[in-house]
Amino acid sequence: MQKIDKEEYQKRLDRITELFAGMIAHADELSTVRCPYKNRFDECTARFGCRNQRRPRPGGTLLMCGGDDKLDYRGAWETETELGAFVGSDE
Repeated sequence: MQKIDKEEYQKRLDRITELFAGMIAHADELSTVRCPYKNRFDECTARFGCRNQRRPRPGGTLLMCGGDDKLDYRGAWETETELGAFVGSDE
């Protein structure tokens, strides 16, 4: 069995870290303005109510997201109270 060169192994780990660092920074930036439940087709994948949800495309199964990604989307989410009624998070 071939032994692992620790220096080569560390170089590879450092390169992988470098590659993913840019992706992580981009994802962190997007998460401040883009709803995490909006997919690449602008469809809503949330399993709760949101004021930005619109009718699905003809033949589609998911609701469309009407958010423009320029507003803080978090206030649009509805939450369920202890009594089971849905209320907007800004109330």
